[in-house]
Amino acid sequence: MVRAAALLTMNDSRQNVALYGGSFDPVHTGHLAVARAAAERFKLERVYFVPADVQPFKVGQQAANFYHRHAMLALALAGEERFVPSLLEAPEIVRATGQRASYTVDTVARMRARLESGARLYFLIGMDAFQHIAEWRSPVELLRSAEFIIASRPGFPLRDVVRVLPDELRPSEAGARKLLETGSLETNGATIHLLPDVNEEVSATAIREAARQGHGLEQLVPKAVAEYIMKLKIYGGEAEPGSPEPPRFAAAKH
Repeated sequence: MVRAAALLTMNDSRQNVALYGGSFDPVHTGHLAVARAAAERFKLERVYFVPADVQPFKVGQQAANFYHRHAMLALALAGEERFVPSLLEAPEIVRATGQRASYTVDTVARMRARLESGARLYFLIGMDAFQHIAEWRSPVELLRSAEFIIASRPGFPLRDVVRVLPDELRPSEAGARKLLETGSLETNGATIHLLPDVNEEVSATAIREAARQGHGLEQLVPKAVAEYIMKLKIYGGEAEPGSPEPPRFAAAKH
C-alpha cells in the first residue's frame, strides 16, 4: 500500500502541488475549509494531506494510530477530486530513514524528488503551527524548499508571521508591510503567502469529547468520518479488537 501511494505521487506531473501536514487526529471541517481556500486561491491541482506518524513536538502524547488517521482522511477526501491522503510519513517510511519522528524538511525533500522538475511545490500550514517554525529542524532550509501558505487560525493573527520567522529570513520593515498588504513576499530565498479569512473554529479536543459523549460529532467532521470514529470507538471506550496497536513513542529531538 505504501509502495502504490509512492508511485502515485512520483508519476504526478501536475504543476501546482501542495503538502498539508499535521496530526489530523482526526481530520475535520476546518482542515477541509483551509485546503479548499488554498486550492482555489493558488490554483492547486493536488493537495496531499500528510498525517504525521510521530511529531517531534508531540512525542509522548497520546494519538490515534497512524492508520486510523489515514483511513479517516481517505473517507473525508473521497469526494474531493484535488485532495489526496498521503503516506509520505507512514511509520514504515519514517523508520526506513532511521528517524524516530517525522521531520517536515525530510518530507518536503522526498516529495520534491518525486515531482516533475517544473512543478511548483507549496506547503500549507495554519498560523497556530507556523508560530513555532523557527524551532523546527533546519527551518531555513525548509522554508526555502517550498513556498509556504500560512492560513489564518482563530486567536493566531497573521501579522505575527514576520516575527516568528528565523532571523536569517526575516524581512525589512518594508518587506513586512508588503507581505501584510499584498499577501505574498520573497525574503532571502523563501517565499511566504498568507491565506486570510479561513476561521472555522473546530478543535480536535471538542471532537474527541463529542465522540466520548456520543453526539454532536457530525457537526465537526464529515459524516463518513463520524461513522468510522463511532464504529471503531477511536476516541471513546475500548477500541475494537481488530484495531491497530497503539503507537509506542520514544524520545526524539526536535
